[in-house]
Amino acid sequence: MSFVATVEGQVAGHVLLSAGRLDAPRRIVDVLVLSPLGVLPQFQNQGIGTRLIEHALAAADAQNAPLVFLEGSPRYYAKRGFERADTIGFRSPSLRIPPPAFQVARLAAHEPWMTGTLVYSDTFWALDCVGLRDAEASTG
Repeated sequence: MSFVATVEGQVAGHVLLSAGRLDAPRRIVDVLVLSPLGVLPQFQNQGIGTRLIEHALAAADAQNAPLVFLEGSPRYYAKRGFERADTIGFRSPSLRIPPPAFQVARLAAHEPWMTGTLVYSDTFWALDCVGLRDAEASTG
C-alpha cells in the first residue's frame, strides 16, 4: 500500500507499506513493513509525516494486518504508535539493524502468540536495503 500527501496539488510526502512475514512459533504470519516514509524538506515539521503514518496504520488495521514493522528513529516513531520490537518478543531480520531502531506497531488483529523473527521480502535483500552498512568495510 502506498499513500501520498499533497499540499495545494503538490506532492509533499509519501509512505509505503510492503509485505513481510513473521516466522512465529505457530505459523508464518503475514505482516507489513513501513518503509520508506519521506516528506519534502519544505513541508517538514507540519505534521505531514505523522498524518501519513496514521493513515498507513489505519489502512493496515482495516486490512486486518496484525503488525507493522520498521527500521527508524525511536524518538520519532515512539510518538506515533511504535515500540521497540526486540523487547517484546520479536527478532530482527538482520544484525545490521540497531536494536532500538527495530520497531513494531501492534494492531487490533495482533494476538499474544505472534512473536518471532521478521522476514523481509526478497526486494529488501536484493536492493541491500536492510540495516546499516559499515562504511569502512565497504571501501576496502
